Amino acid sequence: MPPAEPPRPPALPGRPDEPARRGLGRSFTNVFTANISSSLADGIARVAAPLLAARLTDDPLLIAGIAAVAMLPWLFFAIPSGVLLDRIDRRHAMAIANGTRTVLAVTLLTLFATDTLTIWWLYAVIFAYGALETLYDGAIRAVVPAIVRRADLPRANSRIEAGELVVQNFLAVPVTSALFAVAVVIPLGIGALSYAVAGVLAFFLPAGAHRAHRASRRRSDDAPTAAADLTSSDDAGTPALPSVRATFAHQLTDGFRFIMSHPMLRPLWFLSILIALFFSAAIATDVLFVLDRLDVPEQWFGVFMLSGAVGGIVGAVVVSPLKVRFGAGPVMAAANFVGPVALVVMGFFPTIPVAVVCFAVSFGSTSVWNVLVMSLRQAAIPGHLLGRVHGTWRTLLWGTMPLGSLLGGLLARIDLTTPLLVAGGLTVVVAAAGYRFLHGLPNPEDVAEHALPTR
Repeated sequence: MPPAEPPRPPALPGRPDEPARRGLGRSFTNVFTANISSSLADGIARVAAPLLAARLTDDPLLIAGIAAVAMLPWLFFAIPSGVLLDRIDRRHAMAIANGTRTVLAVTLLTLFATDTLTIWWLYAVIFAYGALETLYDGAIRAVVPAIVRRADLPRANSRIEAGELVVQNFLAVPVTSALFAVAVVIPLGIGALSYAVAGVLAFFLPAGAHRAHRASRRRSDDAPTAAADLTSSDDAGTPALPSVRATFAHQLTDGFRFIMSHPMLRPLWFLSILIALFFSAAIATDVLFVLDRLDVPEQWFGVFMLSGAVGGIVGAVVVSPLKVRFGAGPVMAAANFVGPVALVVMGFFPTIPVAVVCFAVSFGSTSVWNVLVMSLRQAAIPGHLLGRVHGTWRTLLWGTMPLGSLLGGLLARIDLTTPLLVAGGLTVVVAAAGYRFLHGLPNPEDVAEHALPTR
């Protein structure tokens, strides 16, 4: 048993320097629980949307458009959402986002129940979902580094990643697929209720831990990653940064300037954008690949996709031990290469056994990549800039994914394996080109916090 710690001043809500060192703290538990409910609704929406589209049209391009429309809002709203998150209580952002998505879910249910749903109405609802996700996702990612230590970021992010995968895939995917074949309104109704619950749970998070700080302070390895960001004002009277006092328009560029000035984040950002573009093209029409090429019945679609969920969960579980054993850089380089190779193999051998293994490997590699990239970003970015930098990062990263989805839809018109072979092959090329850079990346706890360059 570790020795008792000396008395310390009362901790702010959710601070990771509370006496219970073995866990990640009460605040993280609150964030994790709220995110689980929202993830259930997200999982239902992601399964129901392509299945609804497949009922409304048989055009591969229009079905691929669902994935494109879902990601397109990141191109327009990610940066404004990031600026907003650095200005307001992030609990309120989470509640507003999920409250509005509750209304959208009820609207979708009503349109279907009244037989007035069209592919274009579905596009509109999915686009609105995506716009609100930029706000909610940014809030979650900005909260985590404020309540756990830098060295614990991979562990915290892996738990969030694993929790989302379990709920969205082992619960939402099979349940939605099964209930979809019985009555579409049932999964749509459960999704609406889950968003509502998540919106309410946001208000139970501790208030102080979810406001962006107004001053610049450096953080130490033993302190919370953003311990100075737990209050909304500078108690010591330190003057606010010019970037915080600046107008909304000026703050829109802060994230871009920060990334471009950072020697690690800049190349990592460009590499991630290319990988996301081609990877999204490779998997854009996976629902048609599974249903039509592999001849998997619609009601078993969710069960089949559990292979990917298993791989993703395994990846989230092993990422922290792998990071400790081999280092973040080598693990990222390997995962980034193995994932797209699995997609190419699946394109060459489109059978159910091969697809099961390849989906598992691809999703597992993606999970490992996501956890470590997020942890490196959170370690390098000051707490008061997390919203803006995160929004800028996702603007081009996820903003280019609709282009990839449309490319995948066009390739699927040739053959349903063509996206896997062509786009998957291009992803392998990009991963090989970036292998040396990724291999040399440090662990999150060794990343020095970078300052925002002056104008």
